[in-house]
Amino acid sequence: MTQSGRKTQADVALLAGVSQATVSTVLNGGATSVAPDTAARINAAIAELGYRPNRFAQALRTQRTMTLACVVPDLTNPFYPSLFIGVQETAGTAGYDVVAVNTNGDKAREQALVQAATQGLYDGVVGVFFALGARDFTDMVGAGVPLVRIEASRKLGGPLAIDDLYVDNFTAARGSVEALIAAGHRKIAMIAGSGGPEKVRVQGYCSALKAAGLFPSLWEDENFSNEGGRRAAKRLLDAETGITAIVAANDLMAIGAMQVLTAAGLCVPDDVSVVGFDDILAAGLVTPGLCTVSLDQEGLGRRAAQMLLDRVTGKFVGPARVEERPFYVRNRGSCGAARSDAQPI
Repeated sequence: MTQSGRKTQADVALLAGVSQATVSTVLNGGATSVAPDTAARINAAIAELGYRPNRFAQALRTQRTMTLACVVPDLTNPFYPSLFIGVQETAGTAGYDVVAVNTNGDKAREQALVQAATQGLYDGVVGVFFALGARDFTDMVGAGVPLVRIEASRKLGGPLAIDDLYVDNFTAARGSVEALIAAGHRKIAMIAGSGGPEKVRVQGYCSALKAAGLFPSLWEDENFSNEGGRRAAKRLLDAETGITAIVAANDLMAIGAMQVLTAAGLCVPDDVSVVGFDDILAAGLVTPGLCTVSLDQEGLGRRAAQMLLDRVTGKFVGPARVEERPFYVRNRGSCGAARSDAQPI
């Protein structure tokens, strides 16, 4: 064993009584292929020696950067940092670093990320793409860089081995509107940003209204921000009367709408109920608390990272996978009680 300086894999192997190759297997995420007691001895030796892998040496030896890219369209939206945390936790446990890449949903930025990954900057890519379709990843996947996309609806697996993880946003949005209808609401408006999950969430809203014989009132803004919600809600109040509920395409827009309603002298939920989407931290902090749909973004991130790591490490080799994740409804004060003044449908 070395007497001074940086500890090596050879030191760990000697203390654990195993080969250096076995130590390398455990360090590179292959602990499941090593006997549990052997892996335990190796981990104990690592802890006792205070061993830290030389990442540069690992990269040269394995031809891996030990780095993943997590792509998000807007890091200022609290939904995405939570998603990133889930990815980072799972990747970090396996010894991988994660770089957050903010694209603003811009096609050129998404393309630049794909090019960087194709050139070997990342071992794998996970995240949300607003502008690129499956064909845009042909070169990247062909270069051996796996991809897991987080989607707002089910995508059919194509010839490329691209994995998709999704929450059924259509059903979630439709269910939110159906709950409002069941509570007696008849004039339900929706405010939505542009791009990303907007399309399927709006479709779910419209589907629920159509089934009930009601008419949509859709107000859109260029983005999903708090200010976007404020702008859309102001236009709604200026143009229509009698609205008793607002469904927002995300929580930031919903909170913006609540601010506008309060400034206009309206009470949430007594005058107008408000429902959001995503269940960001602020949803439980505003007054009244925001009713919303939780997508469990940290859980999404953890599962997406595990799917990616399975491909990066060779644990899974096969065609494209599509996996659905559940959603949950968070009932808080902004929904209010059932309306007693509702007219029959």
